[in-house]
Amino acid sequence: MTVTAKTRTVRCPTCGGPSRFDASNPYRPFCSKRCKLQDLGAWASESYRVDAAERSDTTGKPTDPDSGRHESA
Repeated sequence: MTVTAKTRTVRCPTCGGPSRFDASNPYRPFCSKRCKLQDLGAWASESYRVDAAERSDTTGKPTDPDSGRHESA
């Protein structure tokens, strides 16, 4: 009995076009090298950002996000 893998198609995050999501597509989840590089360029130029919540320690006082130390009041 032969088992065939079903090819999954997803939308390319950059252009929205169809993209094969399997080992035959070295750029997955992107549809092409161009789309993959456009996405990398957007991250490198800080077009995309990940929001960070303000951190606090167990006392509830906010910490300096750059050093991880308590802010002096």
